[in-house]
Amino acid sequence: MTHLRTRRRLLLGASSLWLAAMPALAQPNAWPERSIKLVVPFPPGGGTDIVARGMGQALAERLGQPVVIDNRPGASTIIGTDAVAKAAPDGYTLLLSGSTSYSVNPALRARLPYDPVRDLAPIAIVARTPLVLVVGQGTPYRSLHELIAAAKAKPKGLRYATFGAGSGPHLAGELLALAAGIQLQDIPYKGSAQGAMAVIGGEIEIGIDTVASVAPHVRSGKLRALGIVGATRASLLPEVRTLAEQGLPEATFDAWYGFAAPARTPAPVIDRLAQAVGATMTSPALQAQLRAQGMEPVFIGAAAFRQQMEGEIARYRALAHRAGIAAE
Repeated sequence: MTHLRTRRRLLLGASSLWLAAMPALAQPNAWPERSIKLVVPFPPGGGTDIVARGMGQALAERLGQPVVIDNRPGASTIIGTDAVAKAAPDGYTLLLSGSTSYSVNPALRARLPYDPVRDLAPIAIVARTPLVLVVGQGTPYRSLHELIAAAKAKPKGLRYATFGAGSGPHLAGELLALAAGIQLQDIPYKGSAQGAMAVIGGEIEIGIDTVASVAPHVRSGKLRALGIVGATRASLLPEVRTLAEQGLPEATFDAWYGFAAPARTPAPVIDRLAQAVGATMTSPALQAQLRAQGMEPVFIGAAAFRQQMEGEIARYRALAHRAGIAAE
């Protein structure tokens, strides 16, 4: 009997120690205890990948754990974004993607395997990628108002390059047309290089692309920049006024990059991440690296991130309905 009592006491003691240890093991204050995976839903070498690698290295130094970049391209960022949305909410799988994942796809696609508002926890927006409206040097248009006047005189007579239905240039072109009261004809191309060459060669009149992609052609004199489509001017083309400055604030279209985690990630982990990201974004070296790639470094916290995401989904969904845009 004494032996049984002793054994029972030992088992109860061990159980008590195990139960007492559980809260400590589950405490998010211990995060991070191992490497963090940062999913990028684009191939290596692109703009998002450049942001991710620069940010990942800086975050690793601040958090004391490696940040491993996991490129998962495909299906207009859906594959990588969905992987994060369905990952364990423990702070060890994060997403860095452009606004396509957060607002464009949800606005334009009827079937999406994730809901960014429900399935992702915003952390911060860290960079904007301004788009710029350009025309070929062979065109007679030297100002935005001259271009608009020509488009009004010839509806659908002016053509602009897109990367397909629902792409950033397509949405930006439709917003411009709506704000200016004109009709433009969208022409799809496979990418920035092909679209720019079409404008330079006179195949079409208008291009809408990232500042990083077209700034070299503007500086060389092959293209003429008529306006920045984003909310603020671009560091690579500081002399070019925004469309809002030229009287068309409704035409503003911002492409941006944001960090997010799976929904239900513990609030202390989200807070620690936000603090680390915010501190990282103060680095002059990182800011210079982003600006050299045609990006504008910013820090927009979780609440404003969510507000922007929800606002853009509603705005782009309404635009898609009016313009008959459907992304498959």
